[in-house]
Amino acid sequence: MSVSNTAELSATISHAAELLRDRRIALLTGAGISTDSGIPAYRGEGARTRSDPMTIQTYLGDEAARRRYWVGGHLGWRAFARAEPNAGHLALAQLEAAGKVSGVITQNVDGLHLRAGSSHVIEVHGTMRRVFCLQCGQVFDRRDIAVQIEERNPWITIPENVALAPDGDVLPESTEGFIVPVCTVCGGMLKPDVVFFGEYVPLDRFRAAESLLRSSSALIVAGSSLVVNSGVRLVERARRRNIPLIIVNREPTRADAWADVTIAAGTSDVLPALQELLT
Repeated sequence: MSVSNTAELSATISHAAELLRDRRIALLTGAGISTDSGIPAYRGEGARTRSDPMTIQTYLGDEAARRRYWVGGHLGWRAFARAEPNAGHLALAQLEAAGKVSGVITQNVDGLHLRAGSSHVIEVHGTMRRVFCLQCGQVFDRRDIAVQIEERNPWITIPENVALAPDGDVLPESTEGFIVPVCTVCGGMLKPDVVFFGEYVPLDRFRAAESLLRSSSALIVAGSSLVVNSGVRLVERARRRNIPLIIVNREPTRADAWADVTIAAGTSDVLPALQELLT
């Protein structure tokens, strides 16, 4: 980045801070806030391709697809478990501790906001930390399910035994013979506590997000392209109330035209700078 661009970015961040000063700020975060923690996004520059995302209909109705999901999901969960919060996550936790942030509404399922120290976090798309049984409703810690998977499929712990496609997905040959985990209470089908494509965000979660937004007097969107409708609906609610809207995302978003300030830069740079100016 050139000196002039650096100066322009600094001025834009300062302008955003002035709009946010003395306001209770709600955050809406997406995958872009976690890329610097090593978790790839699925949209934007450097994103991983998802030509055939898992839908709830496929998960429930196709045993082979379900096996494939659990192989990839197990490897993905291990990556999530190794990831650490980055400067963006930590800045939001510090802003909350200083009384500037009312809470974080996140579309992410990685749990990094909580690990960074944010206490008021609404995970609208669920969390990879939990798995539940679709038959009896029993809830399990993902770590316990990981133990079951590795006990039943010891080969999965050896990286060279798992063939990956160029986009990081799991190739079909890796799923042959894979034994899917089951509920240890009733033997029923398990599902991670995340919202699949084709599912709606649970109403209680969305209402909690709306409530957090109503209690706030400004909104920052950080690291989300706002392609998912749940995020756009929340931004629309902020727009109707005419509260300041700041968007921090490297790529254009669906709500840029509504924003008071758009900052086309990384959240790990911008959020700590805002935190410093506001505290």
